[in-house]
Amino acid sequence: MAPRSGWRHWWRVRAAARAVGVPVILTNVVYHPGGVDGGRFFQKVPALKLFEAGNPMGVWPQGLIPALDEIVLSKQYPSAFFGTSLASTLTAQGVDQVLLAGLSTSGCVRATCVDAVSHGFRTAVIAEACGDRHPAPHAANLFDMGAKYADVISEGEAIAYVEGLA
Repeated sequence: MAPRSGWRHWWRVRAAARAVGVPVILTNVVYHPGGVDGGRFFQKVPALKLFEAGNPMGVWPQGLIPALDEIVLSKQYPSAFFGTSLASTLTAQGVDQVLLAGLSTSGCVRATCVDAVSHGFRTAVIAEACGDRHPAPHAANLFDMGAKYADVISEGEAIAYVEGLA
């Protein structure tokens, strides 16, 4: 799956969640110049240099720009939970279920999935709303997350779930 193809799926799930008041939390990756706050991850993945503060490649792409009432958590490592307030933010809002979407399936989505279940959240990964650099790691990681950590669901199942919360 090409990364951009998952955006329209994410956008539809996001719209359904917003319509019924389900919190939407987005993450972005931001590093200090030189990546001093990125550790080995920054060293191993040269493309992360694009996410140094001020680099125009790190801005939100059109169609993914957060709404003013959506929380944005900046992170430096693959998991949205590691080094952020995500777990406490979800707990404070009474959330017990996490629906995941994003890039890359084999990296940030998987790391966040493992940490979500480790924090006690029932977790679902929206297959079409994720993507990777090649279909093989995308499929392999969806399979593995589904076997061990999460429910792997379709966009339609995610939308039906959030609409059922109304």
